[in-house]
Amino acid sequence: MKGRNPSAAEKRFHDRLAALGCIACRIDGNHNPVVSIHHIDGRTKPGAHLRVLPLCAGHHQDGYGIPGLIAVHPYKRRFEDRYGSQYELLAMCEQLLEQAA
Repeated sequence: MKGRNPSAAEKRFHDRLAALGCIACRIDGNHNPVVSIHHIDGRTKPGAHLRVLPLCAGHHQDGYGIPGLIAVHPYKRRFEDRYGSQYELLAMCEQLLEQAA
């Protein structure tokens, strides 16, 4: 269930995403540069390491980070109601990366 490790190119993509800061915090008008990479659809499917989001601890998993944030785990529906679908957020991240290039 663990899946394979990300390739060097996927790790570079993760690093570029992480440099954006938490995408949910950004939508809230804040900048939080301390993020982890959240896999949108697990780690085992083909291309899984490219379907990821930069999220701070509080937006990633409930009980971590700043209290009161809506975490994608376990509140996926509430998170998406507030911030948009995870694929919409990924598209936003990709657009931000293109603008930064």
